[in-house]
Amino acid sequence: MRVLITGICGYVGSRVASGLRRSMPGLKLYGMDNLSRRGSESNIPFLARLGVKPAHGDVRLREDIDALPAADWVIDCAANPSVLAGTGVDGCATSEQLVGSNLTGTLNLLEYCKKHRSGLILLSTSRVYSVNALNSLKLRETSTRFEPAGRYPEGFSARGVSEAFSTASPVSLYGATKLSSEIMALEYADAFGFPIRINRAGVIGGPGQFGKADQGIFSFWACARALGAAPKFIGFGGKGKQVRDCVSAEEVAELLAEQIRRPGKKAPRTINIGGGPLGALSLRELDDLCRDFFGAKDRPRGEAATRPYDVPYYVSDTRLAEAHWGWKPSLKREERIAAICRWAADNRDSIRKWWGL
Repeated sequence: MRVLITGICGYVGSRVASGLRRSMPGLKLYGMDNLSRRGSESNIPFLARLGVKPAHGDVRLREDIDALPAADWVIDCAANPSVLAGTGVDGCATSEQLVGSNLTGTLNLLEYCKKHRSGLILLSTSRVYSVNALNSLKLRETSTRFEPAGRYPEGFSARGVSEAFSTASPVSLYGATKLSSEIMALEYADAFGFPIRINRAGVIGGPGQFGKADQGIFSFWACARALGAAPKFIGFGGKGKQVRDCVSAEEVAELLAEQIRRPGKKAPRTINIGGGPLGALSLRELDDLCRDFFGAKDRPRGEAATRPYDVPYYVSDTRLAEAHWGWKPSLKREERIAAICRWAADNRDSIRKWWGL
């Protein structure tokens, strides 16, 4: 079995490669990365220990994709993951660059899959769900977090947001590129008869993540605390009560291995993956865990104004993944955060370099 991973030098791509190597030892792994993200080059030695030598290439360039060897499966981990990308707010990418990385790149991979009859696993995002619908959820405020209250809209329950939740605009330019990629992937798979699996992920975070803000709040927070900084609670009154769930890339790899092993399994092609209610934390709760680990005394300052596309509550309802694939997160949230904090503590100098400090 031959598997190609795009974006393999990023945190998700490299840890998915490691997880697949452990669970499927006979797998032939290939990878490609354009090394545009600062710090991604640090994963080249990590991949070398797995016997993987990544090709240098860009998913936006068809000729780079055409130069790759044929594979039985493609796992698409290449993307610009910032919800503010293309808006002119964070300065990390123009709208054109965002569409190129997240949509044109997917279309090039779909042409590759059509040519080689390869299956495609698309790592999508919870950001395909409607910002307005998420901001309209009825929530109650506890001492540490927001919690669901009142009547639930379609696609939402005490277990979180399901695949039936609204994807109506706005979802952010980032979310729109990923939702468009999902639609095109399903159409290509139906038209040309190759397997497709779409996994909508919440925050993916774990040891080895560079801790930049666009990679998710959990690693960012731990890395900031490791450097002695106190991040701000931004938005929703500045109290840090907004809630997100988290899952590690190694846990995601456990699901991907099952999807590769069973290409003909009758199961929904689009599912949510994430930490679920047991993997969810508010910023305040996350900060408490990080402060306890690093012995920090200062508490974050609050900034009441809410940024575009921020939401007060998102937790992945992963019941479809569990029902059809027997998958659920294997770590407790406290274990996951402790592992991120340990890695951050051991890599302070590298984090300072990656952050440009």
